[in-house]
Amino acid sequence: MGKIYLYDTTLRDGSQKEGVSFSVVDKLEIARRLDDMGINYIEGGWPCSNPKDAEFFQKAKELKLKNAKIVVFGSTRRANTRAEKDNNLLVIIETGLKHACLVGKSSELQVKQVLETTPAENLTMIADSIRYLKKKGMTVFFDAEHFFDGFKDNSEYSLQCLKTAATAGADCLVLCDTNGGALPKEVTQAVKTAKKATYVPLGIHAHNDGEVAVANTLAAIEAGVTFVQGTINGYGERCGNANLCSIIPNLKLKMGVNCVSNAQLAKITEISRFVSEAANLTPETSLPYVGSSAFSHKAGYHVSGVTKWVDSYQHVDPAKVGNHQNVVVSELSGKGNIIYKAKERGLKVPAQGKEAKKLLEQIKLQESRGFQYDNAEASFDLLVHRAQSDYKPLFELVDFMVVVEKRRRPSTRKDTGEMLSEAMVKVKVDGKLMHTAAEGNGPVNALDTALRKALLQFYPALEVVKLIDYKVRILAESTGTESQVRVLIESTDGTEEWRTVGSSTDIIEASWLALADGLEYWLLKHNKKK
Repeated sequence: MGKIYLYDTTLRDGSQKEGVSFSVVDKLEIARRLDDMGINYIEGGWPCSNPKDAEFFQKAKELKLKNAKIVVFGSTRRANTRAEKDNNLLVIIETGLKHACLVGKSSELQVKQVLETTPAENLTMIADSIRYLKKKGMTVFFDAEHFFDGFKDNSEYSLQCLKTAATAGADCLVLCDTNGGALPKEVTQAVKTAKKATYVPLGIHAHNDGEVAVANTLAAIEAGVTFVQGTINGYGERCGNANLCSIIPNLKLKMGVNCVSNAQLAKITEISRFVSEAANLTPETSLPYVGSSAFSHKAGYHVSGVTKWVDSYQHVDPAKVGNHQNVVVSELSGKGNIIYKAKERGLKVPAQGKEAKKLLEQIKLQESRGFQYDNAEASFDLLVHRAQSDYKPLFELVDFMVVVEKRRRPSTRKDTGEMLSEAMVKVKVDGKLMHTAAEGNGPVNALDTALRKALLQFYPALEVVKLIDYKVRILAESTGTESQVRVLIESTDGTEEWRTVGSSTDIIEASWLALADGLEYWLLKHNKKK
């Protein structure tokens, strides 16, 4: 297998995912990181479609890229229009870039039904557009849109589109599974046929509507394509595109294709999460290779295996893709999970004796009550500490009361729309009972404020701790407002972040438990004295 070229289209096709809108600054930083990871071509967008993409191409000229070429995207000329008069092609040239990707129809049905022109005119559109850009000194890739669907319907016409593009001077013919409905066997057959029909290098662009975009891409590579298009995290229209975060490790680690260096491969998890953040999307935990759950072990049987042989339940070393192994504690855990997780967190739990068994029983009991420690590592740490016979809590929660009132104007008795929340908290520190009250923006905020008001008198350093995220999940929707709820709280001190969990049929109590854990964890970890 020869050299494989990696072509990223996150900034164009990936941004077509619902809810995603990269800023120009985001796009420039993503491009810089893609270049650093060894991507050969970065498709920056379609400048004729919106001003933001046009701005990106102007600013992208200032990027000092080491590995990648920026590619400008566009379409073949409109029907019955001269190439030199087509605005889309003129804008491509005006960017001043040297690499372009033109999309054109390669399905006879699409030509007739969507372009509403003749198959012959479509061939002329392809040829004229490519020749025009080639005369301007540009490298031109041709995206043969709907190729695999067209190949099934009328293979002769689809192949003629490729031959026309090749004769016009296209540097690469990219076969597109635009609707994402092809299967690997079909892709293999079509690629082999296309390879025999033309001498120009072939590429693959697969969508994931059948959940086989990565499989189709790998099948196409084995059949002879050398240009691989995809997006970070598989972002894209509808069900997304082929995921480069899966394709690249498969090529490098499974197929022996040295498409990136070892050091570059180790950056792939980092760039996956950065792109998620730039897209303002929660990272998908179950993504292969780069997801936070990709190397997580939950069942006690599995954890027992990985403690004896690290590769017993993982197919590659997570460090090679910049990820890490994670052991989850839950109701499915064995004693080994507890010991392993505690060790990972820098805590000591003896392998022998009653401590680990007692802790395991406590975790299973808590999970049966709605607690979950997969993503609440701080609450897990506290369980470990509380299981030790000599542990003394830094404060004790005695009780609390929350009052929520909807205010009315005294004179008119009309609703003002204002809500008042007030919390009263009793906390004991070193035997001293503190009774405080505070108002807040909602009952949880009032509780948080009242609790801090009491504790700050003993632990003033707590002032740096802030709540940054608050999530509520209903665990049994069928019981309506009587449902068990789980509250997950994320806190920070400006340097690190941690998560705690609370569960109850009362959302206020669940919040109270998670809030208190968040403060106690920080005090314990930082050994803060009065």
